[in-house]
Amino acid sequence: MAPPKHINVVCVAIAALILLVTCCHCANYQQQFMGPQNAVRARLRLKPLKWDPKLARYAKWWANQRRRDCELIHSNGPYGENLFWGSGRRWSPVQAANGWLSEGRSYNYYSNSCRAEMCGHYTQIVWRSTQRIGCAHVICNGGRGVFLTCNYDPPGNYLGRRPY
Repeated sequence: MAPPKHINVVCVAIAALILLVTCCHCANYQQQFMGPQNAVRARLRLKPLKWDPKLARYAKWWANQRRRDCELIHSNGPYGENLFWGSGRRWSPVQAANGWLSEGRSYNYYSNSCRAEMCGHYTQIVWRSTQRIGCAHVICNGGRGVFLTCNYDPPGNYLGRRPY
């Protein structure tokens, strides 16, 4: 026996509401990663990065591989990759992106080199030919912190080349 028609309507309405809330959450989640990165790209007159679900799935896969140990180990995959780790549970995508972008103060465009500290996260973000981004994060097992990663396509950071 089929369920009454009004139950089907209610189920469809609930499913639509869940999808709407999920999509709003997704857009906000994506914007938390992309907002700071695209703001810096805009200041440099570079095209904004676009969210790519394939890259996001790859990033989620790699984040899940690091869930157990939370170590900053690169996936060595086909994409550019930035990693971030923070102790505790309250690290946001914006904080990770801003951490990577803070390396910009160490980058010297004229010598195409980093001054005192690392700047490869920054140069990957502002690599002119990079067009797509996908990111993810996980809470690491045992309260070891938060692991966040973004993947970039096409990748950047080729030796001897300027990012922009």
